[in-house]
Amino acid sequence: MKKNKFFLFIIIFLLALIIPFTHVKAASDNYLQKVKDKGTLVVGTSADYPPYEFTAKENGKTKYVGLDISIAERFAKDIGVKLKIRNMNFDSLLVALETHKIDMVIAGMNPTPERKTSVAFSKIYYTGNQYMLINKSDAARFKKIKDFKGQTIGAQTGSLQYSLVKQQMKGNDVKGLAKLNDLVIALQSHKVNAVAMEEATAKAFAENNRNLKVINPGFDIDASQTGSAIGFSKGADSLVTAANKTIDEIKKDNLINKKYIPAAAKNMTANSKKKSMMNYWTYFAKGIEYTLIITVVSVFFGFVLGTLFALMRLSRSKFVHGLAVSYIEFVRGTPLMVQVMFVYFGVGAVIQSLPALVAGIIAVSLNSAAYVAEVIRSGIESIPSGQTEASRSLGMSQKETYRYIIIPQALKNIWPALGNEFVTLIKESSIVSIIGVTDLMYQMQLVQSATYKGVIPIFITMVIYFLMTFGLSKVLGYFEGKMKHA
Repeated sequence: MKKNKFFLFIIIFLLALIIPFTHVKAASDNYLQKVKDKGTLVVGTSADYPPYEFTAKENGKTKYVGLDISIAERFAKDIGVKLKIRNMNFDSLLVALETHKIDMVIAGMNPTPERKTSVAFSKIYYTGNQYMLINKSDAARFKKIKDFKGQTIGAQTGSLQYSLVKQQMKGNDVKGLAKLNDLVIALQSHKVNAVAMEEATAKAFAENNRNLKVINPGFDIDASQTGSAIGFSKGADSLVTAANKTIDEIKKDNLINKKYIPAAAKNMTANSKKKSMMNYWTYFAKGIEYTLIITVVSVFFGFVLGTLFALMRLSRSKFVHGLAVSYIEFVRGTPLMVQVMFVYFGVGAVIQSLPALVAGIIAVSLNSAAYVAEVIRSGIESIPSGQTEASRSLGMSQKETYRYIIIPQALKNIWPALGNEFVTLIKESSIVSIIGVTDLMYQMQLVQSATYKGVIPIFITMVIYFLMTFGLSKVLGYFEGKMKHA
């Protein structure tokens, strides 16, 4: 009977998470008017794809530039609104579009038949070939697809290139990663033998790294899968029509070849001249600021909620106890990355104004609360029952016993474990970069994109994380020593 009640609590908890989606209604085609009413066009992109979209440093600030950004700026101007860029992983863009976190996707995306089932695409605005990026030392070995038999090929997950490698290079292992910068690092460290990319992007990386070379392996490409288009929510015909009008005007004036690509090349050249990491210290400083904000706020709410759930789990009420157990076990049984994506994309589908930073803090706080709850529970249960009996015999209430007797002693016992959870939180907060929160990990990826360097930004980020966690460990150790002598 007890087991049945426990499973009932689990079902109720899961239903509480799912029910919000039942209120999401299909929107009528007033998409264009909605964008005009709010005065902002929110565009999703993955800014690691030069010359389509990448970052440049201007007056110490991050600026999104490239062919796609220029088209997005022109489109926003044509419909009379301001442009807002949201940078995230390529394979998260369509999820963000589906949950209306963004109004459109422009990221060198190919309008494949599979994508067309859930996405409304504009006309093709640019077409490029599909190439391979290899190490120059392997130029004599690899020239065509057949030369790569048995080798490991890298490609961006969710991209046309990934599908091409899977379909046409079946004798090869495919390594899919979300960021092209990571794939280039894998190539340079010989973890992969080649990276499949769109022509212009492959040439951009090769031109800024003398150890890399571009080849045309001879992919057999369906004409319907080539070219880049703008993606909109299914049914957003008004936005598609407006975008097509802009694309027609851009093509008529040949702006892509005359203006947009030369501007992108100029920014790429400027980036290559500023490869020193000192030029990007403001990026790392901003990343540290956001990482500390996320950590401090999440520690506070994680501790408060963790204490609450610990007391609920120790409650004599079966309902309260079961609710706490259900929450703790569910959160500890699912990855933090999934929880972050669920809060931002899932809950965000209902609360569309939910910012990425707030969603990240909520997810990290809720995750931390489950672990803190178990730490506090174990500390409370470690106190001998005689302490409670003695305090009650002195006329203290249960609330006073917990406040003055149990909690202070338990806190002294669990401080090392609690401190370890707080230190871990600094590192785990890096997960929020997948939804576009500008924490330290996110800023590191921007530096990689801007400088075409992969390892050095990683090393600097690793050192910064160490300094933050080491500093916190010393502070926690100081207070632990104070408790021992109290």
